[in-house]
Amino acid sequence: MISHKKYMDLAIKLAERGKGLTSPNPMVGCIVVKRGRVVGKGFHKKAGTEHAEILALNDAGKKAINSTLYVNIEPCSHWGRTPPCTERIVESGVREIIIGMKDPNPLVEGFRELKFRGLKTKIGILEKEAKKLNEVFIKYMKTKRPFVTLKVAMSVDGKIATSTGDSKYITSKEARTYVHQLRSDVDAVMVGLNTVLRDNPELTPRLVKGKDPMKIVVDSKLKIPKNCHLMKDPAKLIIATTNKAPKSLIKKLQQKGINVIVTKSKNGMVELHDLMKQLGKHEITSVMIEGGSQLNSSAIKEGVVDKALIFTAPKIIGNGIGAIGSLGIKKINKAINLKNPLTRKIGKDLLIEGYL
Repeated sequence: MISHKKYMDLAIKLAERGKGLTSPNPMVGCIVVKRGRVVGKGFHKKAGTEHAEILALNDAGKKAINSTLYVNIEPCSHWGRTPPCTERIVESGVREIIIGMKDPNPLVEGFRELKFRGLKTKIGILEKEAKKLNEVFIKYMKTKRPFVTLKVAMSVDGKIATSTGDSKYITSKEARTYVHQLRSDVDAVMVGLNTVLRDNPELTPRLVKGKDPMKIVVDSKLKIPKNCHLMKDPAKLIIATTNKAPKSLIKKLQQKGINVIVTKSKNGMVELHDLMKQLGKHEITSVMIEGGSQLNSSAIKEGVVDKALIFTAPKIIGNGIGAIGSLGIKKINKAINLKNPLTRKIGKDLLIEGYL
């Protein structure tokens, strides 16, 4: 049993190398083991390209005969953008297959298919770790909505800017680099109009080498400045607005190549539930909100946040802009408790990570 966990851990670490690149597919790593030696390995690099199992079997070649195959998520058994992996596994002569977790996609019956075809099969090895790795994919598959992370960088007394709006930089270079890595891992980064007006952000992962995510601006009346940084790359920009926005402005932005999403409105604001539903239809599986206090509180109140990442710098600002606006909480026992919180140090800052 110990060796199963060891090899599954290797498969999960291998899968992680596809982070930020496989959407809307899961991250998958695969290892082929024969007589205690790894004879083949592969990981899924991008949607539409070969799956991890195929790459690992290609790597193993003839050595795959009578081997054990480890994969962190159930192999596909249906025709999608690529042929089913189960067929190739059976043909290759693999004797045993060890799977981390079931695929939440109802079309996938890889475990049953392989069992039926006479392979020795086991599922649920390091299942907790396998599910954490693909938490984005699991939520997207089950709800067709993106997994939403709320990221906040604040002082120790809960401020994201001084009273004049100055916020550069509250957290350390290490924390900012970490956030740039997170940007590169998600499909899209989201801010409110106020953040664009106040900071004119680029929202790129420039401190790391990685893919540049889509940028979403929540702007209910389309007041985004024409010359802001985000306008420079229209293909990367999504503007979420309401039916209260002038039709002529929507048309102008669309002509520039910007994707404008018109949502239902809630008190004159973009209804975030509807926005998430529409983003899901665009195959956006993960969103990181880097908003101001208003967008942060709206997202929490509307229940669209799955996970919070709160970076706290050892600085005191006093009277300034709070990290999260009003949630209408009057009693401490009504405060929102983060589930499974983890804390760690990043540079001089403290990161608290938890689920909502």
